[in-house]
This record gives sequence, C-alpha cells and structure tokens, in this order.
Amino acid sequence: MKLATLQNNTRDGELVVVSKDLKKAVRVPDIAHTLQYAVDNWHTTEAHLQEIYQALNKNMLANAFEFNPTQAHAPLPRAYQWADGSAYVNHVELVRKARGAELPKEFWTDPLMYQGGSDHFLAPHQPIQIADEAWGIDFEAEVAVITNDTPMGVSAHKAEQSILLLMLVNDVSLRNLIPQELAKGFGFFHSKPSSTFSPVAVTPDELGEAWDGKKVHLPLLSTLNGKLFGSPNAGIDMTFDFPTLIAHAAKTRPLVAGSIIGSGTVSNMDRSKGSSCIAEKRMLEILESGHAQTNFMQFGDSIRIEMLDKDQLSIFGAIEQRVEKYSHNT
Repeated sequence: MKLATLQNNTRDGELVVVSKDLKKAVRVPDIAHTLQYAVDNWHTTEAHLQEIYQALNKNMLANAFEFNPTQAHAPLPRAYQWADGSAYVNHVELVRKARGAELPKEFWTDPLMYQGGSDHFLAPHQPIQIADEAWGIDFEAEVAVITNDTPMGVSAHKAEQSILLLMLVNDVSLRNLIPQELAKGFGFFHSKPSSTFSPVAVTPDELGEAWDGKKVHLPLLSTLNGKLFGSPNAGIDMTFDFPTLIAHAAKTRPLVAGSIIGSGTVSNMDRSKGSSCIAEKRMLEILESGHAQTNFMQFGDSIRIEMLDKDQLSIFGAIEQRVEKYSHNT
C-alpha cells in the first residue's frame, strides 16, 4: 500500500491512497483525514486503507484523480519524533576523517543517533532555503521507517513488528557549521535544517523480496544537477538494521505511533557505487589525491533522490529540490 499527504490549508495536510504506479490517488476522509490519525489507529485503519488500495489499482474507483507529487507534502508534515541513526558506519568513519576526528571502536557495536527537528518537514519538491552558501550545504540520501507505538526497552527482535511504513529522506546538513557545534558537546542544531521526505510512504510488502524485515536491498539513487552522483545499495554494509535502530531509540523511553527513525546516509564500501552525500565524496577525494575536488551545493543546484524496484519503477516517488538563498526581514 502507498500513502501520501496532499498539501491543503491545514498543517497536517490530507491523507490519500496512491496507486502502485503512482499515477492515481483517492481521498479517504471516512477512514482517516491525516496519516497521523491512520497510524494512531492502525489496528482499524490498515484493512480499510488496503481495500481502497486494491480497488484503486484495479481502476474500480470513480472518485480517483491524477496524483501530482508536486502537490504532496511530506507523508507526515510534522511528527512527534524524528530520530536519525547512522547505520552505515563506513560513512561515519569517512565523514569523521573529513573533520579530523577519530572513529571510536564502540561505534561498530553501539548505534549513533540524534534527535532531529520534527515540527517542520519540507515537501518533496520544496526548495531548500539556506541563508549562506558558506555553511557547506549538503544533501544526505537515506531510508526511514514510521513506527507504531513501541514500548520502552523493546528488543530488536520484537521491534521488527513496530515498522508500519517506509520512506526516503534528504537529511540536509550544513557541513561547515557541524565541527564547532559538536565541539560544544550538545549535538546538532543549527547544522541540521528541515529534512525532506519522499512523496509517498509505503508498507513493507510493497518492496517484495527487497525487504527482509530489517533492511531494504535496493540501490538508492542520488542525482546532482542532472548527473548520477551515487547508487549504493541500502541493504549492503548497513551495520545496524532498522529493528536495531528502533530498539536503540526505545532504550529509555517509549516511541509513539508516527515516530520516524532514519537509517543515516546510505554508504557502501564498494566505491564504484558512488556516494549519498557530498561530504563522503570529498573525503574519498582527499584520501585519493590529497584534496577535495567536489564543492558543496550552491544556490541553484538541484538534487533528486529516488529508489526503483526490480522493474525500474519508482517506489516512493522522487525527492526533487533546488537550493535557494533564504532572505528575511530583519
């Protein structure tokens, strides 16, 4: 099943069921006005939404309309929880090298995770507005899951049952703000502006054999200014799978329905697949030639993030964004 949220005059938008080919959609106000309501009541809404989805795919619904991803908001325009992991330790090691920081050995056994701002997410086609190019604008292509209510102390084995939906993420980073911010010892804040999610969230069964209950075994495509930047496989070199990340997030507190847990930047040790962020590519260039050649994003640059199934059809729709200069009245 595929679900999206259309922008309207409310903060949380309007839930729609989207066809498998991402061409048609139907509103479902009798079941749930918003995705948050749907996940809050998943035990009753899921079956009804699935019925609509099956009928939509069979062209049986007269009230279906064309789905336009440019009118979509993030599936959850705001969330009670957005916690982003760093499951690909290979990526962590490279990025830390870029800022002269060593990788503690426990990073291979204990997940990294930060609590991101969840009060405002960007729509999948909304510009990334940044005030200063000198802040080091970078994209980060990731996968994320939306959870059900999850008890504190849940095991990784049982956490697998918490996964309701999956999405793609552009976890925008401002690389040149990170070192001084982390040096304060209190984590990211200014260096992590609003994140962006794919137009559509999907139930795990939509991934077929590519989903093993823990990881997504498909390439994640990042295209920068019309040129393929990277296509690492999200199921390879993922040190901590999603159930492990969920269990880590719930170690000392429960997670409520609608919590979003991110994978962190997808990264493979096979360098031929490219990278899912600029910082990683810059570090690889430094290791190879002694200096970085790839610049961080500039105003006017564009990024597209997408995942295709075995038939080369888009699963989640694409995140497509341009970087714009943000100006405000002072």
